[in-house]
Amino acid sequence: MSSPSAPSPLSRAFHIGVRPLGVDDWIDIDARLPAYLDEKARLEQERPDDVFAAEPGTAAGQAEVLQLLGDYLPMRFPQVYRRIGERIDIVPAGRSVELGAADPPLRIAARLVAEDLILMRRDARGWRLAAGALSFPSAWTLADKFSRPMEEVHGPVPGFGAGSRHAQLISRMFDAARPSTPMLRWNWSLFGDDRLFHPEGSHASHRFGDDGSRVYLRLERQTLRKLAGTGDMLFTIRIHVDPISVLTGRPEGRAVAAELAAQLAAMSGAQLNYKGLLTDRDRLIGRLTQLADGVGQVA
Repeated sequence: MSSPSAPSPLSRAFHIGVRPLGVDDWIDIDARLPAYLDEKARLEQERPDDVFAAEPGTAAGQAEVLQLLGDYLPMRFPQVYRRIGERIDIVPAGRSVELGAADPPLRIAARLVAEDLILMRRDARGWRLAAGALSFPSAWTLADKFSRPMEEVHGPVPGFGAGSRHAQLISRMFDAARPSTPMLRWNWSLFGDDRLFHPEGSHASHRFGDDGSRVYLRLERQTLRKLAGTGDMLFTIRIHVDPISVLTGRPEGRAVAAELAAQLAAMSGAQLNYKGLLTDRDRLIGRLTQLADGVGQVA
């Protein structure tokens, strides 16, 4: 595992689109796992209805997710996960998870990993969000998306609304997905703080300081995996948050800063508004350009 201060996997995070992912690389484990699990436990205790929801009739899909992770994690990461019967010990976190606890299986599964877990199910309306364990949202809430079809879930995203080409492509990709081949995509955003639980809308929470000095790069490592038994789709989201100053200490940092600046410059007004960056774009581009040129640092 990497050190707790290691930055996000910057060199891969700006690849565009969805691509196949080897099963061995499905779940992302690093030294931040204990802190993420601690925060999940706090949120589950203090805000249980905000971080979990499930439709009736999803128990089989939830149980399949739990079984999949319960089998995969100790085999793939034996130095981290040790399974003893129906208990998994998470060694670096000093935690144990009882797989047979009297809780919804998806909630139990979410206690094992840093990822949030979203269960998608198909019906006549298309794929919908049928269950979710969501502790680390990026400017959205589970309540707003729960039980809604994917076209509505993606409705606020420019170019992804109902009837759009992107929405149709996503639906066809879900239909054609194979359990043996997970898929990977990345998303990014810029925030004014490093909180993991961030349901607030971007316009309310993205302030970067008067001089643009308080900037955090928030990466989402998203995977899709079709479940062999139920045919449901498991969507995982692993959040990485680092101050943008981390770019100054990485070999690829200048290139990433330049790529971020270029993407900001190319965004439409609707895209910038969606990410909450409309009023701060020019200032952020200036800071990123300084980093790309090796001039100054952003704290």
